[in-house]
Amino acid sequence: MTRRTPLPGADELFRSTAPPPLRHVPADAPPTRRDARPAPARPGGHRETGPATLFDPAPAPAAEQAPAPAAEAPARGTPRQKHTSKITVYVSDEELLALEQARLALRAVHGLAVDRGRVVREAVAVLLADLDEHGGDSVLVRRLRRDPGR
Repeated sequence: MTRRTPLPGADELFRSTAPPPLRHVPADAPPTRRDARPAPARPGGHRETGPATLFDPAPAPAAEQAPAPAAEAPARGTPRQKHTSKITVYVSDEELLALEQARLALRAVHGLAVDRGRVVREAVAVLLADLDEHGGDSVLVRRLRRDPGR
């Protein structure tokens, strides 16, 4: 008789990353723990207007940045933004080192504790905004014309 350990099924191993469907909650229903949490903030003023203006580097208005009351504050630090797409970018050792040094400088000098992905997303947002505003005179176009094979 062979004793096999039961293995979890695919439904248990892979969970959906899609947001749960919206449900109607009657106005007189008592709040649940899920209902009491504030909605996650959208750092960076993310807009969904098109590829050239995908990110807005300008900060959100002060009304949107108002802190939640202490009773409703999340247990962890700042909420993370959900990203639905992923790309892989290969960089040289020197570029990775420069990115890590920039991240550390942001933390040490400016008090901004961010990960490398956030730094890259903000850099892309700045370049796309510059391209949208200046077109052929943008930093991105000038750099790509100078070194197209990089």
